[in-house]
Amino acid sequence: MPDRILVFYGSYRRDRMGIRLAKFLVARLRDRGADAELIDAQDVGLPMLDRMYKEHEPGTAPEAMEKLAAKIKAADAFVFVTGEYNWGPQPGLKNLTDHFLEEWFWRPAAIASYSAGRIAGARSSFTWHGTLSEMGMVVISSTLAVGPIADTFDADARPIGPMGEGIERAFGRFADDLAWWTEAAKIQRARKPPPY
Repeated sequence: MPDRILVFYGSYRRDRMGIRLAKFLVARLRDRGADAELIDAQDVGLPMLDRMYKEHEPGTAPEAMEKLAAKIKAADAFVFVTGEYNWGPQPGLKNLTDHFLEEWFWRPAAIASYSAGRIAGARSSFTWHGTLSEMGMVVISSTLAVGPIADTFDADARPIGPMGEGIERAFGRFADDLAWWTEAAKIQRARKPPPY
């Protein structure tokens, strides 16, 4: 049975470049046999956080939240694609993830960051690592950092030029690391129920 991996993306900007990285990751994970799906915060369209999923009475959460909760619970692993806004992740990505908590527990997460410049979203990646850990995920040590993103992918999310060649080389280790932790977490969850 293939690993079920959700790839989250959270920019709401008109000219979104990071979606190219998200689509690249989904395609490459599928090439490796994973059941990968892009979750675009803009498409999901959750409101600014008022009530978390768990704060709704069973069956009363908004439909988009209910559907996403089911997908998160069924997933084996997560990839978060984060751009850098003033040293932090996009508010759309943070808002989407904050609607859930226990749904994330006991699964691995990976971070792929990007920016328009050469820093490649590294500061956002650093910030996001602590956030995901606090939300109950095991964050893998391998990361992808893409920048400048416009020099790395074309409009169809295909890697281009030397930067694109670099991301192709880096992807293998990133995916191998995520696959190892995904398998380890699956085995452990089957062997022993989580402690809470």
